[in-house]
Amino acid sequence: MNIVVLAGGLSSERDVSLATGGQIANALTENGHKVILVDSYAGIGRCDSFEDTFEKYKRDDYSYGIPETEPDLDAIRRQYGDGDALIGKNVLECCRTADAVFIGLHGSIGENGQLQAMFDIFDVTYTGSGYAGCLLSMDKFLAKELMLQNGIPTPPSKLIDISGLTEEELAGELRDMELPYVIKPCGGGSSIGVTIVKSEDDVAGALIYAKTYEDKILVEKFIAGREFSIGVLDGAALPAIEIVPKQAEFFDYSSKYQGTTDEICPADIPEELETALREMALRVHTALRLGSYSRIDFIVDADGNIFCLESNSLPGMTRGSLLPQEARAAGISYGELCETIVNLAIKKV
Repeated sequence: MNIVVLAGGLSSERDVSLATGGQIANALTENGHKVILVDSYAGIGRCDSFEDTFEKYKRDDYSYGIPETEPDLDAIRRQYGDGDALIGKNVLECCRTADAVFIGLHGSIGENGQLQAMFDIFDVTYTGSGYAGCLLSMDKFLAKELMLQNGIPTPPSKLIDISGLTEEELAGELRDMELPYVIKPCGGGSSIGVTIVKSEDDVAGALIYAKTYEDKILVEKFIAGREFSIGVLDGAALPAIEIVPKQAEFFDYSSKYQGTTDEICPADIPEELETALREMALRVHTALRLGSYSRIDFIVDADGNIFCLESNSLPGMTRGSLLPQEARAAGISYGELCETIVNLAIKKV
């Protein structure tokens, strides 16, 4: 099969995406496919046919290491000179020559539905969820509203557009929120822009950090407890994984990608909790109209109450990411997982 793996992009999760895309491309190459990895923002040269493009751009190894710090998007803009255009030169043309596009993007157009809608218009076969599921999942506030309408517990939250608000107006918006609470961008991922606010002294810095990425801020009640994640693949829930950060207070960017977290899979929990988490993950997946695979994140408090934190329409897909770990616990190797996701994309056409 001729496959384009789409990664990178102009997103705060750019480096995570390049690592994900690199390992997917390597696995699919090992499976016998012809694979090209394309940076959706940087673009690629002229694409008259997949064969010509493959011969020109194929690589033996697409591996990419995630730096400790978040990417400098202004530097990326200067490097490639595309400004705020979210699709680089010849990206769509290249994708149209492939049998399937494996979307390895995170954040921005990869997860908010824009890319999927464009692919639908141009009849491009792609992996993962459709535009509606991506949109509903990426907007954290909208996703939580849909969860509540479907009887799925999620921490209480408030959406605030902080653009143009005075300090007094902002203080008024936060007055009814009981400490501690979490401040995060409404549409971000990888815990970028997220702060646990424990005192009034933390608020200003938390807002500045979140506003770096987005003006729409989600202020969410902080729930202390054990953190779990459940992958969904082809309509079935995978084994639970427990996430235990060793250094940070929560599963932040560094904890996710620099090996400072214990990830226990399958989770050492009672069967009843495992069943409840899996059932709730499937309910969230269905409510948000997600596609062939997803990952749903939960917190379980000291009393055993389960709260859904958020959903991921394009979860991390490096070999060490949560979803592949869960698949491995279910007897599915990394190469088999990548192959299954591609086959599900072909099947839905």
